[in-house]
Amino acid sequence: GKGTESCLKLFGYLIADDNWAETTTAVTGTSDHSLSQEDLAGFAKVIEGPGPLGRGRLARLLPLGLTLLLGLLVLLTPLAFLALPQLLWADRLQACGTACEGLFLSLAFKLLVLLLAGWALFVRRPRAALPRLAVFRALLALLTLLLLLSYWLFFGVRILDSQDVNYQGIVQFAVSLVDTLLFTHYLAVVLLEVRQLQSCFSLCVIRSTDGETRHYNLGQLSIQRAALVVLERYYSDFSVHNSALLTAAKSRTAKYLADLKVYSVDGPSSDGAASQSRAKMAAAARHRDTSHNELYYEEADHERRVRKRRARLVVAVEEAFTHVRRLQEEEKKKPPGDVLDPREAAQAVFPSMARALQKYLRTTRQQHCHSMESIQQHLAFCITHSMTPKAFLESYLNPGPTLQYGCGGPQALQWTLVCEASVTSPLRDGTEFQLRNADFSLVVSTKALPSLKLTEEYVHPKSHKFVLLLQSETSI
Repeated sequence: GKGTESCLKLFGYLIADDNWAETTTAVTGTSDHSLSQEDLAGFAKVIEGPGPLGRGRLARLLPLGLTLLLGLLVLLTPLAFLALPQLLWADRLQACGTACEGLFLSLAFKLLVLLLAGWALFVRRPRAALPRLAVFRALLALLTLLLLLSYWLFFGVRILDSQDVNYQGIVQFAVSLVDTLLFTHYLAVVLLEVRQLQSCFSLCVIRSTDGETRHYNLGQLSIQRAALVVLERYYSDFSVHNSALLTAAKSRTAKYLADLKVYSVDGPSSDGAASQSRAKMAAAARHRDTSHNELYYEEADHERRVRKRRARLVVAVEEAFTHVRRLQEEEKKKPPGDVLDPREAAQAVFPSMARALQKYLRTTRQQHCHSMESIQQHLAFCITHSMTPKAFLESYLNPGPTLQYGCGGPQALQWTLVCEASVTSPLRDGTEFQLRNADFSLVVSTKALPSLKLTEEYVHPKSHKFVLLLQSETSI
């Protein structure tokens, strides 16, 4: 009714306030330390929808489509070499003997190997859209096209025009094409996979906002491919970016200047505004001299509040898991059809810990990383696998990598590569580039790994031995 709607609106307003957990007490019909299921409707939810197709999706699918088209042409060309003579001048072809039939078998197995090898190397779901063409992939595609064109020209001039009747020679010609394609695939494996395995450069990646740093060793890659590797490892290695923790100093200074008031003893004058400005600047300078004390006590108070919220959260979660174990023991006594589902158990015990969890997330400013749905799913997962309360709390007490939080939606996946050199040029010692996002950027600097020289020095087994002479005067 209207009373329930008004309660939900009030709860929504409290959620919007950053300090709601410090000044508000929620009283429900079950306990004064828990939230009802109706109040939980106001818990913040993260709504993620599928991003639009756009040009980015087309840019990722276009190379895959061209690869499939080229692969189809590669597989059909040897079969066309065998089928065209049978269709055009089959009555004048020489009989195919045992050696020719053996070539048929060899050709079939080589085509099967080429199909599987090409599928394993080239037919992959594109993970990113690069700003420029991949140089080695483009060169390999061009080489394959030139190879097919050369074989088709030779086939047209020497076989189609003259209508060669030696069918065994035609089969050997098709087998030679498949052999050449297999060697081309071997070249592709060397250029695309083997070449980059040996580490040649050390990349230092620094996040511009909080200075978090990681180091990665990479091989011979282009700048855009190195940027792609850095982004892939960023989402799994870097902690989630929390912009709320970076605005504390700005808000503290702005609050001090906003509360500062200047009074004119001599009354209004023409230069009153200028004098007030100078007074505020002088007060701000004095505030900078003593701001370290304010920062110290503010951080100490924040740590005290975090420890307090954490202790309350740990106790609430332990009580909730104890209640879950009690429910599970009671469910074992019931018939098999009446067993409580883990999702239902999570929804039943979640209100008892929701208030403590929400206060902790507000205090640590992680409320934007967790929705009510994700928390309940994690709780149901822990109940299903019989995890301990500590295992459930690990995701909230220790912030995980960015990938754990869904990458922040489709907008966080859009990056801009900024570099003075061409992005298709290879990495070199001293190469620097940036990967910019809407909120921050990753600054990458490259250092070449040093060349190491090992020398061997032989140590004789008896050279480092000694003799202990015992005397009667010693106590040994």
